[in-house]
Amino acid sequence: MPVKLRESKHIGSRHHEKRRGRRMNSRVPVRLGWDDESGKRVSVEAHTRVVNPYGCMVVLAQSLSLEKRLALTNLITGTSNAAIIVWKGNQRPDGWEYGVELVAPEMEFWGMEL
Repeated sequence: MPVKLRESKHIGSRHHEKRRGRRMNSRVPVRLGWDDESGKRVSVEAHTRVVNPYGCMVVLAQSLSLEKRLALTNLITGTSNAAIIVWKGNQRPDGWEYGVELVAPEMEFWGMEL
């Protein structure tokens, strides 16, 4: 199945791609874990909507704050990485959209070439 990747625009144009890596629509099952306000460990399973070498977009029912530190586990590869919420988007019927940045990720974290 062919995958269409987002193309960067020329640097000289009015708009250009500011991302560090290419994004790909990809549904990867993940587990996110964090400590709530009382210090209790919370763990939820979700799936990505978009991935790139440095992070992903997920939708979660929970409302989390920007700069919230997480542990993100790719359930396909079994690898984990520290992560931070860097963007909170719209609330959708199935939850909030979040941009999650991986902290010092291995380039093979998603188990695919990006």
